[in-house]
Amino acid sequence: MKIIEKASETEALANQVPDTGGVYIVPAFNGLSSPYWDPYARGTIIGITRGTTREHLTRAVLESIAYQTRDLLEAMISDSGNKLSSLRVDGGATANNFLMQFQADLLGIPIEKPVITEMTALGVAYLAGLGAGLWQSQDEIAAQWKIARVFEPKMSEDRREALYAVWKKAVERSFGWAKYGV
Repeated sequence: MKIIEKASETEALANQVPDTGGVYIVPAFNGLSSPYWDPYARGTIIGITRGTTREHLTRAVLESIAYQTRDLLEAMISDSGNKLSSLRVDGGATANNFLMQFQADLLGIPIEKPVITEMTALGVAYLAGLGAGLWQSQDEIAAQWKIARVFEPKMSEDRREALYAVWKKAVERSFGWAKYGV
């Protein structure tokens, strides 16, 4: 859609508007997996008006990442019975402070961003080092993890739940769409 040229632009764009203007994007490009399990769901953009801007669309895309994370965490909490007191994050998306703050707001828990954000690759290296005898224990490896920043939730619970309820409605509208295709 040529709304952005590179991912690093998205934080500034999202911060230019106070909200999505009622736009929700469900990125179900290949169906929806957990917790919905609908292979026929398709990506949707809902709530567009004449006033919708690229800033609104960009913000809606970023927010959709946080909504999907909440969907998964809610399923995990339901299955395990364990609640989270914080969430440690990693990967390229952690460079986006807007997204990290929205994630904290939507989950209602602190988001802990590490100094080294590519923890998946580093974790593999740590495990290889453990196997090769460079590290003596998993506790020794765990001590290497350092927090760069903690994002504390700022959104009220009422607002958080209202936004999430509309997300759930948007997701429902994406269900089964591929069944209607020609």
